[in-house]
Amino acid sequence: MSRRRTERLIVTTVTPEGARRSPDRLIVEEPMTVQLDGVTVATTMRTPGNDFELAVGFCHTEGLLDGATVEGIKYCGTGSALATEFNVVTVDTGGRAPEPTPRLGLTSSSCGWCGSDQLDELADRLAPLAGHEHIDVGVLAGMPDRVREHQQLFTDTGAVHAAAVFDRDGEVRLVREDVGRHNAVDKVVGSLLLDGALPAGDLGLFVSGRASVEMVVKAWSAGFGSMVAVSAPTALAVQAARRAGLLLAGFVSGDRMNVYAPERL
Repeated sequence: MSRRRTERLIVTTVTPEGARRSPDRLIVEEPMTVQLDGVTVATTMRTPGNDFELAVGFCHTEGLLDGATVEGIKYCGTGSALATEFNVVTVDTGGRAPEPTPRLGLTSSSCGWCGSDQLDELADRLAPLAGHEHIDVGVLAGMPDRVREHQQLFTDTGAVHAAAVFDRDGEVRLVREDVGRHNAVDKVVGSLLLDGALPAGDLGLFVSGRASVEMVVKAWSAGFGSMVAVSAPTALAVQAARRAGLLLAGFVSGDRMNVYAPERL
């Protein structure tokens, strides 16, 4: 199903030459509720599109699936999808996933993170990444330019983030855009999971903004061996990447970057 992702509005543009009225294209932002086996586990503000990927990716990166197989995904598992305007998605594992704790309120970046103590808890769930070589730094340096040509929604609106999957040769395999950085990552992770392509140890993850600890944890959960961010990471994100064995690069632009993890190349 195709969903409207942008909306045209008349706006006033002010320049040194004066003011004029003209049409502009704005990104659509709507709430989406994610249910796992009928239990509400999140509500997030997202750009409509790839909703099933978003729901599955969120459940995976949050550890809610715990290895359970996704048996089905549908809009509004308790009634008409039209009645909820296609803004409720139910992920079904047939009850094989652990019973989730219901959540209220909006999910946002780094929601629920309290500090480095949680890294110890995370390490109990996620083993360090192993058995793969990091992608060459020369390939990592070129990813912002390669991904930019696939960021159509950003070109149209300037108001969305992108997450992209790329291989060792720098080929862009998959791009998803969303008003939320974390949503864009969950969409690419969900796509890979539904295609049976996780863990993604031989692939890299590109994100168009900063690398928060939540973003690093999502990359770790999906098994990515390398992660590239246009902006900076947080200190806790670097701690997480080093614990994971994830190559984390930030401020990637042209032929320059900062490599924060591993501690030494």
